[in-house]
Amino acid sequence: MELHAVLPAEQADADPRRLVELARSAEELGYGGVWLPDHLLPPKPFGAQYGGPHDALVTLAHLAAVTERIELGTSVLILPLRNPFVVAKQAATLAALSGDRFVLGVGAGWEKYEFDATGADFATRGARTTSALRLIRDLHTTGGAPFEDPHYGHPGGHFAPARPVPLLVGGTSDAALRRAAAVGDRWQAFALTPEAFAERAARLRELAGRPVGVEARIGMGDGPAAEAVATTAATLDSWAAVGAERLAVWFSGEANSAGERMRALAARPEAAPYLAGSDVAAGAHPKMTSQAPVR
Repeated sequence: MELHAVLPAEQADADPRRLVELARSAEELGYGGVWLPDHLLPPKPFGAQYGGPHDALVTLAHLAAVTERIELGTSVLILPLRNPFVVAKQAATLAALSGDRFVLGVGAGWEKYEFDATGADFATRGARTTSALRLIRDLHTTGGAPFEDPHYGHPGGHFAPARPVPLLVGGTSDAALRRAAAVGDRWQAFALTPEAFAERAARLRELAGRPVGVEARIGMGDGPAAEAVATTAATLDSWAAVGAERLAVWFSGEANSAGERMRALAARPEAAPYLAGSDVAAGAHPKMTSQAPVR
C-alpha cells in the first residue's frame, strides 16, 4: 500500500503557491501521490464539502512542473459537467507533461444545483459519465477513429497520439462500482471503514471479472493534531490488510495545518512501510495485496 496526500485547496483566499510547497514536501517525505478535488459552481462557499476554487487540472499541470516522482490525480473530477473531448485532450497533455504521472479520477457528481446552474443534465449524469470515460479511452487508444455511442459518438477525426491515461472511478454506490467495473482501471472509495471497503472491493471484483485497482480516501478529522495523526496512523495496517493499494489522506483544509499533519504522519513508525524508500513499501509487507490496474 502507498500513502498519498489530498492537498488542502479549499481556502478561496489562500495563496495557491502553498500547494507547490506541499506537493514538494509530500514527494520528499515519500508519499506516493497528491490529489485535488473538483467543483465548478457550488451553491455554498468552497470548503471541505466542495473543495477549492482553483481548477484541478490546471493546478496539477503546475505541480507536475515542480515535482519529479509523485503521482498526480483528481479526486474526483465531475466529468458530466464538462465536454469529454476537451477533458481527453487535457488529460493526455497533462500525462505527457508529467512523464505519465497523471491519473484521471472522475465521478458522476451529486450536487443538482451545480448541474442546473451550468446547464448540464442531472438525470443522465451517470450514463454520460460512463460514455465519457469510454470516449476518453477510445481517443487515447485510437487517435480519433470513429466512435459509436449514444451520447458522444463521432464520425472520426484526428487526436494527438497518447498513451491511455489511467482512469479512476470514485464512489461507493452500486452505480459507481458498475462504472468502475466496466471502464475503470482503478476505483477509489471514500468515507468507508476498512471492513466496508473490503465488502465493496469484493463486489467490484465480482462485477469486473478482471483486475481493477482498489484504493481509499480518508479524512484525518478536525481534532487536536497529535490525536488525529495517532488515530490515522493506527489504522494504516488495517487498510493494507483489506487490500487497499493506495490510501489518500485528507489532512486539513488549511495549508499550515495540513503540512504539519502530513509531516507528523510520515514521522510515525506505523507509516514507514507505506512511504517510498522503504523495502516494505516496495512490496514485502505481509498484509499487502497487489491488484495491478488494467492500463
